[in-house]
Amino acid sequence: MGTQLSIDETSLSDGELYTIVTNKAAKGGKGAIVAIVAGTVSEQVIEVLERMPEEQLNRVEEVTLDMADSMRKIVCRCFPKAIRVIDRFHVQKLTYDALQEMRIAHRWDAINEETQAREQAKLAGDKYIPQQLDNGDSPKQLLARSRYLLFKSADKWTDKQKQRAKILFEQYPDIEKGVVS
Repeated sequence: MGTQLSIDETSLSDGELYTIVTNKAAKGGKGAIVAIVAGTVSEQVIEVLERMPEEQLNRVEEVTLDMADSMRKIVCRCFPKAIRVIDRFHVQKLTYDALQEMRIAHRWDAINEETQAREQAKLAGDKYIPQQLDNGDSPKQLLARSRYLLFKSADKWTDKQKQRAKILFEQYPDIEKGVVS
């Protein structure tokens, strides 16, 4: 067992969940698997890991894990001297999910505003002309078409995506604050 481990849950081919502890130093090669435990119940995983020599468990300096409370509990109990490092992919996913929620909320607002403007124009006997932004998008189109650029690194944006991002961030500065560059 190495000094740097990872712990995560995964679903193997049968669809059942397993908790897997791996040795980072092995880089997927021989000695990479420290333990595979059926299920994700922390007490069951702890029971299996505590069968390993205590000196090995105490030698672990760092464990990378997701933000699940069960994983934190396992690491605290079985690897008491290890620092816990949150897996960056889980942090990124939460950030992207939050950004998408913000974008979708703004899109619903834009849809509702456009619907109200259409109804007001109809009641006034006027032809409805949607708001058009500098790139030709309406606000609801801008928000719909910005979905994928929020997942890409800014240095990989096309010229159209750069223009769309500039307008998006001017119109919705809260979204810009959440973008990870």
